[in-house]
Amino acid sequence: MALSSAPSGGIAAPGASSEKLTRSMSLTNLIFLGVSAQIGSGWLFAVLSAAGAAGPAAVVSWVLAALLFGVIAMPWMELGAMLPRSGGPVRYPSLSHGMMTGWLVGGAYWIATVAVTTLEAQAVLTYVSSNWPQLGLMHEVEGLEILTWPRGILAGVAILAVFTVLNIFGIKMLSEANRWITLWKIAIPTLTFILLFTAFRSSNFTETGFFAMGFDGVLHAIPATGIAFAYLGFRQVLDFGGECKNPQRNIPIAIAASILIPMVVYVLLQVAFIGALDWTAAGLAPGQWGSLLSSDWASAPLFQALIAAGFGGFGTLLLIDAIVSPAATGWVFLGSATRSTYALSEHDMAPSLLQRLNRFAVPWISLIVSFAVSCLFLLPLPSWYRLVSIVSVALLLSYLVGSSSMMVLRRTAPDLPRPFRLRNAGFWAPASFVATLILVYVAGFSTVLNLSIVVFAGTPAYVAYIAVRQNWITRIRAYSWSAVFLTVWGFVSWQGGWFMTVSGGQREGAWETSAYLVACTAVLAGGGIVLYLMSNTVGRVHVSRSTWFVALLMAVLFLSFYGSYGPLDHPVFGEGWDLIPVAIAGLAGYYWSVASGFETDEVRENHLEEDVVPV
Repeated sequence: MALSSAPSGGIAAPGASSEKLTRSMSLTNLIFLGVSAQIGSGWLFAVLSAAGAAGPAAVVSWVLAALLFGVIAMPWMELGAMLPRSGGPVRYPSLSHGMMTGWLVGGAYWIATVAVTTLEAQAVLTYVSSNWPQLGLMHEVEGLEILTWPRGILAGVAILAVFTVLNIFGIKMLSEANRWITLWKIAIPTLTFILLFTAFRSSNFTETGFFAMGFDGVLHAIPATGIAFAYLGFRQVLDFGGECKNPQRNIPIAIAASILIPMVVYVLLQVAFIGALDWTAAGLAPGQWGSLLSSDWASAPLFQALIAAGFGGFGTLLLIDAIVSPAATGWVFLGSATRSTYALSEHDMAPSLLQRLNRFAVPWISLIVSFAVSCLFLLPLPSWYRLVSIVSVALLLSYLVGSSSMMVLRRTAPDLPRPFRLRNAGFWAPASFVATLILVYVAGFSTVLNLSIVVFAGTPAYVAYIAVRQNWITRIRAYSWSAVFLTVWGFVSWQGGWFMTVSGGQREGAWETSAYLVACTAVLAGGGIVLYLMSNTVGRVHVSRSTWFVALLMAVLFLSFYGSYGPLDHPVFGEGWDLIPVAIAGLAGYYWSVASGFETDEVRENHLEEDVVPV
């Protein structure tokens, strides 16, 4: 029996907008789009932060991350080829698990994508400021560089405005311009690691031992230092998948290429950087890997490495690339955020106004909204090194549902054509789910907690707008619930003392953390039960079928607190062993997630029309 998700009055089917996007992107352009999204600010900073977390074994982190992301990407290949839609990553959870799951996952993805745009602008300013500090763009707080007011923040707004202008002229211009810029973005890192190899010191790999920070550091480096951030761009292929030619063939190929090509570049860069690391020039004693983030090289690591190696002239070219690479990635991610907003609107989770296109077939109102929100992330928050881990985990969290969405749609929409069908899905789907959850877990307690606070703070928007619009709850009940929940959640989150601290630790005078986690659980459980009782029959379906996501995220939080990536001096789950309960939680969460999926109205009524037209 199908479970309805529409009010009795009827809602326009997703994809039924009278205005259409255009399908004009070639396979080459799609690959360049994915690669461009991968090679941005990550290559400028992640080699230093990864070395700081894992020592010489950071090389292993890059290879391991590529393998994990290959596993994670497999279900998305089937989804992307089966339903090539612009903003696809925010659509699939709604089709398989309903609107509340779609909002929690899709909303997290949209916010993270917008934040990446800001991160890239901040990366540009960080490199510029390191060479021209007299501009007054950044200042130091607790050993980290953050933007100043007004110069730094206004400069960031100006860069974001340029990204917006570049997006407004359509996908064809964006993809063609990106093709040539991506070639540049591959060439400069390649020349960089070739030059750094001339100053190679093998002792940097052996003096303190290859696994200087333990295997724990190898795993932690993946989500926490920019490595995961560097690989997350493969989803841009899905975001623009509805605007490419022959998507059923091109999307899986482009996803694979956008992981493999950056992996080669990043691994060679990491080897070259560690080999060329001049401890004296960095102001450190040999083997002080953990102090690299606060060293003299932190604001421009590769530039400083080139100077130390005697290639200061090429360092100037690197500074140009320090503007070009993050900027190109920034405007691609802004385009992705725009398509995500468009997709949320198509699924009736945002105002239909966001679907309006300009004469270049760009959702221009969605673009303006994404630009405005990206500007908010320019406020004096933690630096690139702090914020990148939170953004990475937000994007990873949105990857989590891909495998279960694929399996649910196999059950509820078996007749949809699947040009790419994942073989042995019974193994690869849960493997993808567990791999994603492990990457979320090893990001560390503070990162996962900060993300959870933001994700659940978005629940009132679902209740007050989406649930009311669908007639699943009365307006007065929705507004009352939202006001009370947001107030209580905000109060508890503040008292916990972990939210967006520059140090990444807990604020003094805050609640004891275990009691805080219990309070968070009580607020979520109580709020969920009240919302369930306030909703009608259909609304209750959407609330109950999202329970797995909330419970799993809280389980990871508790495991993270008591595990080796948490704040305890003597964790309950020691290094390595803590991955066992995480994997068990992942398997339980996967099967619960698959069981929670249902035949939504869009699937039951075959409302899966294309939102693009070929050109």
